[in-house]
Amino acid sequence: MVVCGGPTVLRDLLVAETEPVWKDEEVCVVGLFGKTALTQGSWHKCSLINSLCDRHIFPLFHRAPERPSERSLFQTYYEQESRVLYILLTGLSDTGSLLKACEELSRGVSHAEAHEWWKDEEKLYCMHLLYLFSVCHILVLVHPTCCFDITYEKLFRALDSLRQKMLPSLKPSLKDCAVGLDWKLNARPCPPRLLFMFQLNGALKVEPKSQGPQTSDKPKKHSPKRRLQHALEDQIYRIFRKSRVLTNQSINCLFTVPANQAFVYIVADEGEDPVNVLLEGLRHNCTLKDTESLVPLSGPKRYQMMRHTRQLSFTVENNTNLSGQLVDCTLREFLFQHVELVLTKKGFDDSVGRNPQPSHFELPTYQKWVSVALKLYEIIIENKDDDPPAFPGGFPPKLLANMKVLEGYLDADTKFSENKCQKALPMAHSAYQSNLPHNYTTTVHKNQLAQALRVYSQHARGPAFHKYAMVLNEDCYKFWSSGHQLCEERSLTDQHCVHKFHLLPKSGEKIEPERNPPILFHNSRARSTGSCNCGRKQAPREDPFDIKSANYDFYQILEEKCCGKLDHITLPIFQPSTPDPAPAKNEASSAAHDGEVEEEKIKDKEPQTQGESTSLSLALSLGQSTDSLGTFPEGPKAGGDNTDVSGHGTDEKVEKRPSLVDRQASTVEYLPGMIHINSPKGLLPKFSSWALVKLGPAKSYNFHTGLDHLGFIPGTSYLMPWDIVIRTKPEDEGDLDTNSWPAPNKSIPGKRNAVVMGRGRRRDDIARAFVGFEYEDSRGRRFMCSGPDKIMKAIGNGPKESAIKALNSDMPLYMLSPSQGRGLKPNYAQLMRLFVVVPDAPVQIILAPQVQSGPPPCTVFVPEKQDITLPSDGLWVLRFPFSYVSERGPCYPPKENQQLPSYKVMKGILRTVPQ
Repeated sequence: MVVCGGPTVLRDLLVAETEPVWKDEEVCVVGLFGKTALTQGSWHKCSLINSLCDRHIFPLFHRAPERPSERSLFQTYYEQESRVLYILLTGLSDTGSLLKACEELSRGVSHAEAHEWWKDEEKLYCMHLLYLFSVCHILVLVHPTCCFDITYEKLFRALDSLRQKMLPSLKPSLKDCAVGLDWKLNARPCPPRLLFMFQLNGALKVEPKSQGPQTSDKPKKHSPKRRLQHALEDQIYRIFRKSRVLTNQSINCLFTVPANQAFVYIVADEGEDPVNVLLEGLRHNCTLKDTESLVPLSGPKRYQMMRHTRQLSFTVENNTNLSGQLVDCTLREFLFQHVELVLTKKGFDDSVGRNPQPSHFELPTYQKWVSVALKLYEIIIENKDDDPPAFPGGFPPKLLANMKVLEGYLDADTKFSENKCQKALPMAHSAYQSNLPHNYTTTVHKNQLAQALRVYSQHARGPAFHKYAMVLNEDCYKFWSSGHQLCEERSLTDQHCVHKFHLLPKSGEKIEPERNPPILFHNSRARSTGSCNCGRKQAPREDPFDIKSANYDFYQILEEKCCGKLDHITLPIFQPSTPDPAPAKNEASSAAHDGEVEEEKIKDKEPQTQGESTSLSLALSLGQSTDSLGTFPEGPKAGGDNTDVSGHGTDEKVEKRPSLVDRQASTVEYLPGMIHINSPKGLLPKFSSWALVKLGPAKSYNFHTGLDHLGFIPGTSYLMPWDIVIRTKPEDEGDLDTNSWPAPNKSIPGKRNAVVMGRGRRRDDIARAFVGFEYEDSRGRRFMCSGPDKIMKAIGNGPKESAIKALNSDMPLYMLSPSQGRGLKPNYAQLMRLFVVVPDAPVQIILAPQVQSGPPPCTVFVPEKQDITLPSDGLWVLRFPFSYVSERGPCYPPKENQQLPSYKVMKGILRTVPQ
């Protein structure tokens, strides 16, 4: 790489092998930084170096780098003739990089994110600028106007503070470098001298002298531009002294300014468009005159041809001293008066005061400077000695810590926004805690949090809005979770537990209310009155939170006091074969849903009763072995007819597949919820949620007085008559048509239990049963219904309605209770019992209840045994479940009247089969 042949990136310059010709030369390092006018692209700083070196080194229109991480970078050029190394810093203050950044920020980035990204880029630019102040002898600040930017005062104070904090980490890295002790202690060759370069931009206009008689005014010694330079020098010096960026002892300052030399230079501008200047020069140079065609050009032709046509204002100035004014120096003369002090090793003696302390100074060779600059580059820019970033593409931890120092100086918007948001937080907290109960649910917490955020948004402003909104969210959550969180468990009647967040006691564990979190049972403080299985005894009950306490425990307690000695029809339940049975997983239910199509195919092939289905693979998946399903007999001992499908006999013996009805229930896994039509076959619950009890013989029910039970509304405790036709025929009339009339003067043989029907006429083909649908509300008020949404009203000798209408209709599971309270919330009564009086007659009454406890897709619940044959001559009571729970969760009671039709007991709950 030829370093003096063109501009290079600083990182490439530091790691490159220096050429033996000039590696031992002593060099002066000059750094350039600053801002660029929007109308000029980023050519101004580059053109300064071109003019100083009289070469076309940097392109006039510099393009911004493609990668965002390279927006702030260095470019270098070493001029071997003058032994000056130029370092150019290009960042977001230049037009090209600014345009590239704006394009990226316009791609759907929020205001807060854009502000944070912009401030991160400014901090990164400051780190590059701090590097310049650590490796350069002279720094040149370039500004596109002739007014001093006061923001530089804040920037330099931030850099000074950052340098003092980073100095302990910079010293150890230079201990092995071949430089002087003062350089190692201060991490810089000398306190750099800062020079300022402003562009005039037509702000200073001097009218030409008139041709009239001369006035007696004495001509001024300095030109207007020089007087402006002196005024800017005084202004800058006063600002830096007042802010203590400059002090008497230059060794402690970030930079120095000369006391007896000019440190401000103004570049005159002719007020023309630079693009037009270039085009005009191009046209002039492409049209050569005859006298110029034979004249050879010396030096770089491209750059010198442009300089011949149009002298740039910061090169050679044409001011004369005919009027007695001092001649203004050129740009090169202005800069090199300071460079000469470096190259002659005189240094900068810029300390002022009574007892000035001499500042250190060292002029390194090119090779020594590269070794030191590389070490500082790795620490300040690359942070190689630190831990890796927390995430790919992020900043290292040490760099983030250094950037925190800059926040207080550079990010005034964020500082103002944080103060504003911090003042809004107490008002938002007050809005959150207003009208709050001591314990409340998640819904109340979210509503109060939304109200707090509304109050916060009315007062908070700026880029810190989202940051402190998250703080508000966390504070409100901490307040809620630290002793104010209500238990989120809902009872089976859809009511919240009133306790604060607590744990349930384990088996054998005591209740500890004072523990944190406390150990308590769930309680909603809602109490109701319920009846036992047979309905003769009532007792108060707590609001249940689990299916066992709702459908089993409460009735077992009353069973011992009331109906424990009555006859029961026991429904099948889970019988464990292992000490630790496990509940079935939810996949079993989903597999049953997916296998409904396959189940229908099996039904067509094999005879089975209602509710018996699923394939052999499902039973095996539930932990059953082939022994529980039965073995397949082989050979001649196999049961069944050994015929093929076509019906032709054959001598070959085939295996007979066991019927799906004969499969045994699982003894390893149990069903966690209740049985429904989509439950996997072969699984049973650990207890039954239904109960079937016999109150007594059929004659124990009096048709005229009704049931003598507690809680019934007067006139509603009667059962509806149900006349069942019995098709009985004598042996000698077996060939007669059942629908034909008997022969004249021939009577039909009767039965011993004949029923007398009106006017003394005997009908031996009718048997009378009684049916009653009992509803019960939370207050223990009970009543019978004679049809859908029709409460029974019997006066005198019993009801006149028949049970046919009720049996052939879908009866509601919930209906409005006739005893409504004063509250606005409706009081519902639930179907809890079915009373059936089975006569002593040759007829079988089969009980097959199916309950849909909610709107679709709620499933249909059935008992553990779906077709139950009720023995004759008895008063039977079917107690329905108090709550309906599947493996997906509980089915809550209705909240609105419009949902009531979806909660129903399907028709066909009773059917008869003649014997």
